[in-house]
Amino acid sequence: MKLQRFYVAGIALTASVALAACGSDNTDSPAAGGASAASANCAAGDLTAQGSSAQKNAMDEWIKAYQGQCSGAKIGYEGTGSGAGIQAFIAGTADFAGSDSALKPEEQPQADAKCPGGQALNLPMVIGPIAVVYNLDGVENLQFSPATLAKIFAGKVTKWDDPAIKAENADAKLPSTAIQAVHRSDESGTTDNFTKYLSKTAEADWTFSNAKAWKAPGGVGAAKSDGVATAVKSTVGAISYVELSFAENSDLKKAKIKNGAGEFVELTGESAGKTIAGAKVKGTGNDLALDIDYATTEAGAYPIVLVTYEIACSKGSPKAAAIKGFLSYTASTGGQSALAELGYAPLPEAVRSKVETSVAAIS
Repeated sequence: MKLQRFYVAGIALTASVALAACGSDNTDSPAAGGASAASANCAAGDLTAQGSSAQKNAMDEWIKAYQGQCSGAKIGYEGTGSGAGIQAFIAGTADFAGSDSALKPEEQPQADAKCPGGQALNLPMVIGPIAVVYNLDGVENLQFSPATLAKIFAGKVTKWDDPAIKAENADAKLPSTAIQAVHRSDESGTTDNFTKYLSKTAEADWTFSNAKAWKAPGGVGAAKSDGVATAVKSTVGAISYVELSFAENSDLKKAKIKNGAGEFVELTGESAGKTIAGAKVKGTGNDLALDIDYATTEAGAYPIVLVTYEIACSKGSPKAAAIKGFLSYTASTGGQSALAELGYAPLPEAVRSKVETSVAAIS
């Protein structure tokens, strides 16, 4: 499997960095599987987490590396989907949750109730660029504007040789094959982010707003990110949206996307990082919920990106020490560098340093 290596300005990608400041529960052995590790405090204890399937590959790598250095730590993460993860956190069956969207206003007080004396924080941890993937024999390097994408996923453009697609791909030999638009069948932060992108950049053609549940008529549903990737891989004429790591793992064709500056931009870690670097923090204090500008005019910025968050208590969790220990690793420069070969983009330093500060304050 060929994975592309990604670099983002401000992140030092290291081959191997040992976990420092580990206590008596540490081992001195290298991180499991040779994964990079970073300065963090080991904390013994069991953690149960679930949620975003978009960050599942990142979590698997982090857990392997952290447990390889911290013998007293045991962490389990299930990619049940963002909505399920948040509900598990609220129900008290997850010590922290992964979500591709920050907590909604109606979810925040329910989550805060699990944090006596504190609040539930939205901590951006993984940039999961969303690739527009397709399966069309003999057709490479397609590119789409927001309006054309909106028409495809709204069911208004149904053939690959539709004039709207041809206008943006003059050199492509487009067949009359029917378009099979694939969307997530489960509630997903990936869907929430993708439809938020469409609603912000193609209002005239996308009238379904944004939500974790797919609202547009037609198309075919597939469960979780790996299900979407499998459906596109096995269906000629298919198009969908899926995190870059899953697109890479399945060797799917990825389209260039037109940004607010009028450029058709290829998806790379660097181009995705430019969009996140321009995001504004809308949370207060140590809550770092981000407001992403999907219509970014930043040169070379790829506009369809999601940030997957860890939802964790600022204080009051009985597992606070263990959560702080693990998340201090994932937020570190070494923890972020471990994502570079997995189809994710490390957090830009300006964002990463804020996350590290918020995690350090967990008690």
